[in-house]
Amino acid sequence: MKLLLPTSTAGSLPKPSWLAEPEKIWSPWALEGEQLLEAKQDALRLTLQEQQHAGIDIVSDGEQTRQHFVTTFIEHLDGVDFENRKTVKIRDRYEASVPSVVGAVSRQKPVFVDDAKFLRAQTDQPIKWALPGPMTMIDTLYDGHYKSREKLAWEFAKILNQEARELEAAGVDIIQFDEPAFNVFFDDVNDWGIATLERAIEGLKCETAVHICYGYGIKANNDWKKTLGSEWRQYEQAFPKLQQSSIDIVSLECQNSHVPMDLIELIRGKKVMVGAIDVATNTIETPEEVADTLRKVLQFVDADKLYPSTNCGMAPLPREVARGKLKALSEGAAIIRQELSA
Repeated sequence: MKLLLPTSTAGSLPKPSWLAEPEKIWSPWALEGEQLLEAKQDALRLTLQEQQHAGIDIVSDGEQTRQHFVTTFIEHLDGVDFENRKTVKIRDRYEASVPSVVGAVSRQKPVFVDDAKFLRAQTDQPIKWALPGPMTMIDTLYDGHYKSREKLAWEFAKILNQEARELEAAGVDIIQFDEPAFNVFFDDVNDWGIATLERAIEGLKCETAVHICYGYGIKANNDWKKTLGSEWRQYEQAFPKLQQSSIDIVSLECQNSHVPMDLIELIRGKKVMVGAIDVATNTIETPEEVADTLRKVLQFVDADKLYPSTNCGMAPLPREVARGKLKALSEGAAIIRQELSA
């Protein structure tokens, strides 16, 4: 019998301090060479155990082998120069030093496939693996070659499809594409953003997801959220086309947000991975708070299509806070399962 309300995480989990500086995105590695490889595998084992201990049903790598959810993928591609960095504004919110596209981009070898095989060997549970989406990739670098966001996005979509197919073959059950840029560049999303996402999932037989959030719980994102008013209606722009797309699951931010619940009606029929854990605060939700969020969502989503998750990645959070939030997520989902079976 299939489990109702299987819990998952949206993306990153905090890294142990012996691997990288904690509570920080883009944190440099504390080790190098063979020691770094061994430490990454130890961190993968550890983050799996922490998810299992918390009762998470669909586990992930917690992005333990990545410095950043976008740039770690990009740094393995040809045509991108990490020495010739430029400062750009990401998501129209904050400036960052990013790599430059200096030639035709291509993927000569798998990026995360060995990590996925390693994780697959550790567990029989369903595995979800996150990749950056094409639009978010082009928004996290400087393009000095194609000079066209759309053209570069199509190139990245082909590369992502190559990686996704090999991840599927390695035993990954759900491949998620992270597209926070969908909440910012609305015209591009509808003109070619969703089309390039469709190219990235072409030919996949495993489940596919798109994660659209309001960003990590860092100051730049939190400050931006304060400018969005009493209702956050950004999802209204992309959801209608996503509802018509081939994507199986839409992952969205919900807990402590100002997203009107009825916007979920726009993706009626899709599976919904709902963020029931706020990653922008160190306050740990109670299981009942999680359950209350899920009750509200169930007004718009059938129970067999609901996947409780986190709002976004938890890399910047203290590890003990992240562990507590995962446990609350699991226990909150259990409350609703019990109510539905009564």
